[in-house]
Amino acid sequence: MSNRYFFHIAYRGTAYRGWQRQPGVHSVQEQVEDTLSRILNQKITVTACGRTDAGVHARQFYVHTNIENKWDYDLKFRLNKNLLDDIAFYDIIPVHEKAHARYDATLRTYDYFIHHYENPFLNPISSLYNFDLNVEAMAEAALLLTQYNNFAGLCKSPVRYENTICEVSDVKLYVNPNKDLLRFQISADRFLRGMVRFIVHELLEIGQGHSGKDRLEAILRDNAEVGEKFLAYPQGLHLSEVHYSYINMPTKTDIFSSLDDYQNLVVRV
Repeated sequence: MSNRYFFHIAYRGTAYRGWQRQPGVHSVQEQVEDTLSRILNQKITVTACGRTDAGVHARQFYVHTNIENKWDYDLKFRLNKNLLDDIAFYDIIPVHEKAHARYDATLRTYDYFIHHYENPFLNPISSLYNFDLNVEAMAEAALLLTQYNNFAGLCKSPVRYENTICEVSDVKLYVNPNKDLLRFQISADRFLRGMVRFIVHELLEIGQGHSGKDRLEAILRDNAEVGEKFLAYPQGLHLSEVHYSYINMPTKTDIFSSLDDYQNLVVRV
């Protein structure tokens, strides 16, 4: 008889072509499934809470799978010893047989980090945009994201979805006192492909004065195609939290130990 488990993991996506297994490329899913299969001595396929693009990170991520036989050793220790340093297993959680990592998630939170100066330690996990930004204008525009719920115009491939409705419940924009570190945070019940990076690009355009919040509102209000779509760099994007009604695990890793580096909360909706 098999039992279902959730695995609580995190990964730095710099070296991977994204979460999803694809032929001929290095993916996080491949590493996770192959390591589980080898240690448990059975073929393991996992279902994830979502998927991330190439170079994108997950500070909290869940997968589920069914396992035939109970192990009699420290599975988490063995997994972490056999995986590369950019993937970590935190918790192994028995769940009911119909629990689903993707469909049962009630809320997801993404963070996008920006720094304004060359930094070899930040460069892989934060995006370098070395120009001044009007963060107040960005904050004012960010307020629009909770006022609309159709994000078709901010999706990489909207035709792939039955609907493009996302309920954004919280938006925050932090900046440090020197205004050279910025953190954009957004929470919603679901996200579409490329959605957060499209939003960040639009906010950066507003912050530079290249466009105004009217353009962003038109995209949200009219679900308008905007011609060629541009995404913010992938390395600044982190899936930070995934919530379930039956699981409440804190995020166990962060770029910084706290939000102290981003002392000024510019906006919170």
